[in-house]
Amino acid sequence: MSTKPNLILVEGLPGFGKSTTARLVYNILKEQNVAAELFLEGDVNHPADFEGVAFFTKSEMEQLCLKHELQSEMIKNYMEEYESGFLIPYQKLQHKLGLELTPELLDSLMKKDIYELPLEQNQYLIEKRWQAFAEQAKKSDKVTIFECCFIQNPITVGMIKYNASKEKVIQYIKSLENAIEALNPLLLYVSQDDLKFSFHKAINERPKEWFDGFVNYYVNQAFGSEHDFNGLEGTIKILEARKQLEVNILEELSLKKEVINNSNYDLESYQSTLENLIRIYF
Repeated sequence: MSTKPNLILVEGLPGFGKSTTARLVYNILKEQNVAAELFLEGDVNHPADFEGVAFFTKSEMEQLCLKHELQSEMIKNYMEEYESGFLIPYQKLQHKLGLELTPELLDSLMKKDIYELPLEQNQYLIEKRWQAFAEQAKKSDKVTIFECCFIQNPITVGMIKYNASKEKVIQYIKSLENAIEALNPLLLYVSQDDLKFSFHKAINERPKEWFDGFVNYYVNQAFGSEHDFNGLEGTIKILEARKQLEVNILEELSLKKEVINNSNYDLESYQSTLENLIRIYF
């Protein structure tokens, strides 16, 4: 088995520079004539994760088609059999294919989004997705780069949404690590010295809708509610707790990992650091 990574995972907290890092790594690999493919957060075509995808059991699918009889043919045309049930990529249907979903149908689909399911069901479906991806990816020489879905998404559903124990969240992520072991993965973890400064910087640079949605989600899920966190300050407290959990996760993982400090926001220097790092592995 090649010692070169077939999969690079880019992780870190919001505003720490994950997207920038993932794009830089992709460009560096291309400059070195390494075949690579990049998947950023929110990609509806993600090969190992689900973005805007609903899951229904067979009985739930029958009920959905009966409830939305006028759009049932469209549902059947685009649903995909998966793990004794069906997937419906509703976000892709809307934004990529331009199909019109009634508000009632969209609401039904969003309630069954993969990341709205109970934690155990979510983990099972996600694990299967990663396993299937790994089976395909190990047949290729192409390097795949994922931004944020390896640690961030399990933490979001496990810790933030359901206030699951640290042990349960770590076990979730280690199950994904086991799924991709054959790909010789490399984890690049982007760190910052000042979490509050970095998050405020992200707030100033991103649309207000992003900030409102992010804060609303963080403080209104089980973890935020349990600790009575509210608003921006409450969100920062949750991010601090998440940061500590991610430190614990990094200690538990056996895959190759590198922590990269991005506190200076000096793009030229940061790119040079990444170039030197990539040379070690490629």
